[in-house]
Amino acid sequence: MGAHIIGQSVPRKEGRDKVTGRARYVDDLTFPEMIHGVTVRSAVARGRIRGIHFEGGIPWAEFTIVTAKDIPSKNCVALLVEDQPCLADEFVNHPEEPVVLLAHPDKYLLEEARRAVRIDIEPLPAIFTIDDSLAKKQVIWSEDNIFKTFRVEKGDVDSAWGKADFIVEGEYETAAQEQLYIEPQGMIARVDAKEGVTVWGSLQCPYYVHKALVRLFGLPKERIRVVQTETGGGFGGKEEYPSMIACHAALLAWKSGKPVKIIYDRAEDMAATTKRHPSRTRHRTGITRDGKLLAMEIDFTLDGGVYETLSPVVLSRGTIHAAGPYNCPNVRIRSRAVATNAPPHGAFRGFGAPQSVFALERHLDRVASAVGLAPEELRRRNFIREGQALAVSQVIHEKVDMGRLLDRALDLSGYYAKRKRFQEENLRSAIKRGIGFAAFLHGAGFTGSGEEYLASEVALEATREGRVRVLAGSTEMGQGTNTIFAQIAAETLGLDYEQIEILQPDTAVVPNSGPTVASRTAMIVGKLVESAARAVQQTLFKSGILKQGYGTKDFANACRQYIDKFGTLQSLVKYEHPRDLHWDDENYRGDAYGAYAWAVYVAEVSVDTRTAEVRVEDFVAVQEVGKVINPVLAAGQIEGGVAQGIGFALYENVVWQEGRMVNGQMTNYIMPTSMDVPPIRVFFEEIPYARGPAGAKGIGELPLDGTAPAIANAIAHATGVDILRIPVTPESLLSLLESVHA
Repeated sequence: MGAHIIGQSVPRKEGRDKVTGRARYVDDLTFPEMIHGVTVRSAVARGRIRGIHFEGGIPWAEFTIVTAKDIPSKNCVALLVEDQPCLADEFVNHPEEPVVLLAHPDKYLLEEARRAVRIDIEPLPAIFTIDDSLAKKQVIWSEDNIFKTFRVEKGDVDSAWGKADFIVEGEYETAAQEQLYIEPQGMIARVDAKEGVTVWGSLQCPYYVHKALVRLFGLPKERIRVVQTETGGGFGGKEEYPSMIACHAALLAWKSGKPVKIIYDRAEDMAATTKRHPSRTRHRTGITRDGKLLAMEIDFTLDGGVYETLSPVVLSRGTIHAAGPYNCPNVRIRSRAVATNAPPHGAFRGFGAPQSVFALERHLDRVASAVGLAPEELRRRNFIREGQALAVSQVIHEKVDMGRLLDRALDLSGYYAKRKRFQEENLRSAIKRGIGFAAFLHGAGFTGSGEEYLASEVALEATREGRVRVLAGSTEMGQGTNTIFAQIAAETLGLDYEQIEILQPDTAVVPNSGPTVASRTAMIVGKLVESAARAVQQTLFKSGILKQGYGTKDFANACRQYIDKFGTLQSLVKYEHPRDLHWDDENYRGDAYGAYAWAVYVAEVSVDTRTAEVRVEDFVAVQEVGKVINPVLAAGQIEGGVAQGIGFALYENVVWQEGRMVNGQMTNYIMPTSMDVPPIRVFFEEIPYARGPAGAKGIGELPLDGTAPAIANAIAHATGVDILRIPVTPESLLSLLESVHA
């Protein structure tokens, strides 16, 4: 048997191709007679289309032109519901909504043509804020502008208020955030009378795109094929939106009879695609004099933009995480996602939890102050423990020890000494220093019955030479999917890492393993890889060809003999939901997730009170994540997530004007650079999870949850300013500082 490979930082499967330039991204691909496509979009937030005019001396007869009337089946981008049109027909409902598609061999002439299309739109009243949506100043979706609501109840909140010594209230807001993946959105489509529709593109979820194309064209599933090309980052932004651009490319290919490539530039990508949902959270917390939580009432609202897309599931995760890793006997959470006339908001790493966790962890620092306790002491007195129940009444069976994580994080960061030192130094300096933390959890996998509904599958096959191929719909987008799948298969089979090959996600070849989202790839799909590998191994054992204690040459010989005698050597496994996990969708209670990652993050900041500039000087991230499969990749996930969280907290401010992002350039949408990111010190606690591959849990989204509140709490410690909204830009902080010292 081969050496243990789980827990080793083996080289990335695709690393050599990426650094040598052999990796092929969608814009690297060409096909014979391929032409280029673009989208003509609405310039207004809401209105009735009165006409489409093709002007400007353009040779329009040379162009392929597609409007809603050309769509062969249903005009929708199928996802949870079918409310979003592929192309606007009679009405437009947000700025940048697609109305017309153009294609031509000359992409420079194509850009001129795009500017020469005039869409005559009669404006209609629009709404742009959560308050206006809830007030129904205009009804723009269904009967009440509400996409989805949830209600969580634990205990008796109403009767608890009278027993509280302190009641603390607060309202918190988070802004939109752009995913800002390094490679913009792109697709190539080819339509063939015999083969059907094939698309190649930069995407996270091939079977989402497949579903959308089936509905758009009304074709049988086997006549739609989706192939993932090398993908330069996604962070959720390539979960649902690639379905839109794939539909557009495919419509142009269908009408032109030629392959069509659509590649967004950065400006179009930022203006037209999904963002993190803006949020507003209201907290009311009852607490005893000795710092024990009695009641938590939380009202959580997301701005979903104008179509539903993934807002219900983003809302779901944000709702479940809103009460954090705490034991509170009485909890009520009401949540809703509302419609506004902005482009639809969608998936972004963390999926609703960063919004609700920011509000909770900022609020608890304020609760601690009201009670007269140190922030860390308040958390210690209320941390959830094994055998206790979270807000959704899920009893924790993991050996969680949040107190230990807190102690380790505070010790590694020098928290106590710095709190004391900064308090003294801040009295005589314009540069104020502060240190703060956040404690949090993040569930791995789809919520509740979601994994059971997905029924994900993974296949594995062996060749006559003893090489093993993993067939899964999970995508590699820089986070390490291919590497950890290979490590899991190699460890299970006792083979060398180099003997494992991960097939390119292609719906004509690989089964549906579910979307590459929700911190599920390692824990859920990785477990299926492990099971499929074990099934192949057991097949060889049962045949008598392979014996226990085999080596890599023995395995290769056994594969050759088995295939020569029986034909193919392969396995297909399907997710089976654990029988002891139960979720009540109607009452929103029960086992929300099979496992959680647990964490405490500590941020140290400096604030120049003359300019209100904030710098993160040090960052400590301590987390319990089950078994770490690849330490370098795992640390990279945490470091990258913290960097994005710093942007969420301080820099990344989407400026809206009547539903349109008006700072959609990297010159004025500010993200942290290497000069803005401090040393990020990452530490793992490993308590293996029995249902994860080799004991692993999910970690991809975790670091986005705790970074912003830790930074906000540090700013509050440094300045005495009450931080209620992020990002904390210099402009907003300066205003707060002036109000404090007025």
